[in-house]
Amino acid sequence: MKQLLAEFRSALLATLVLAAVCCGLYPLVVFGIAQLAFRDQANGSLIVDKHGVVRGSELLGQVFTGKQYFHPRPSAAGNGYDAANSSGSNLGPTSQTLRDTIKERIAAYRQENELKDADSVPADAVTASGSGLDPHISPESARLQIARVAAARGLAPATVAALVEQALEQPQLGFLGEARVNVLRLNMELDARGAAH
Repeated sequence: MKQLLAEFRSALLATLVLAAVCCGLYPLVVFGIAQLAFRDQANGSLIVDKHGVVRGSELLGQVFTGKQYFHPRPSAAGNGYDAANSSGSNLGPTSQTLRDTIKERIAAYRQENELKDADSVPADAVTASGSGLDPHISPESARLQIARVAAARGLAPATVAALVEQALEQPQLGFLGEARVNVLRLNMELDARGAAH
């Protein structure tokens, strides 16, 4: 019995020490390092406007449908960029449903941006990302939307084109990923210009 109580006491002490280290000390150290070295990322990569209001995260897409805004790529995550339902469509290249959906999206994209039937449409403009939360569009997709956004805002296309070029994010470390445009940041920059909505 004495041996059993000694083993029980050792197990209990080991559990308490490991709980204190793993559930208290370690998370506090990681939190502290994250706040010191990666403050923005650790707090959600939030985008704050000039009034100090959080408008979103640079890592999560948002729905923009008005003609005066650049539109994001389609989302398969719930009711549009719903992080609780993050997922792709899970439809493969042989899926008739996927082909029909893409065909409809191509037609809609060409119509809303006044493109000709022969004009190519970037893949990211008509397909959802794997997570359904992608906040970026390709530079090609952004450039094809310039005329519509400029007309809706009463701005010169060259002014909107300059904003698109300023919003270009280059591949990380110069070679990881592709050049891209964060839709929320670009639309916030447009709104900051005070153009007609």
